[in-house]
Amino acid sequence: TAVNLATALAETKPSLQVGLLDADVFGPSVPLMMNLSGEPLLTSENLMVPLVNYGVKSMSMGYLVSQESAVMWRGLMVMQAVNKLMFEVDWGPTDVLVVDTPPGTGDTHLSLVQNLVVSGALVVTTPQQMALQVTRRGVTMFRKLEVPIIGVVQNMGSVVCTNCSHKNELFGPEIKKFAQDLDIEVVQDIPLHPDISHCGDEGKPVVVSHPSSPIVSHSS
Repeated sequence: TAVNLATALAETKPSLQVGLLDADVFGPSVPLMMNLSGEPLLTSENLMVPLVNYGVKSMSMGYLVSQESAVMWRGLMVMQAVNKLMFEVDWGPTDVLVVDTPPGTGDTHLSLVQNLVVSGALVVTTPQQMALQVTRRGVTMFRKLEVPIIGVVQNMGSVVCTNCSHKNELFGPEIKKFAQDLDIEVVQDIPLHPDISHCGDEGKPVVVSHPSSPIVSHSS
């Protein structure tokens, strides 16, 4: 979701300088989905230079460790790593910084909120009750930290027929009830579709590779 949001902003609003920060230290996915690899270059001030694709500047722990490496760090080291990705990077002029965070309510989220002015949080969830419980805790955390909630994105709550493009709901009204209970808006509904998975695996965000596809139009 974060990758497609960042690339969509860059595609539809070319005047914006868009950055993408992959704050998932243990499971970085931005390098694969942005089709980027390699260690960042350093400036004369010893700041890392973001890697760029699709008009989006990005930084990720995945650029600093190999794909096979398992990051096994305690909380303090995680916070230090997140701070490095935030403040030891030459972001340059940036109008919008999209931050992809891991699930839950851990050290990563606290580091971000304590060190950045966060304009808003967009929470992403699948519609199963187990996932909604975790997402509910996330909303509670952001509200306690006085971070505005932009809305909720439902992921894989429906399926689009590859023959007729008809959209079928899989889980019923759970996401609507969830949003009503928390007084937030469902801003996107991203369906389950093989093209979305294939595009991600190939490092070609679906909003870039299939901008006029029914998949993209259904994600609303």
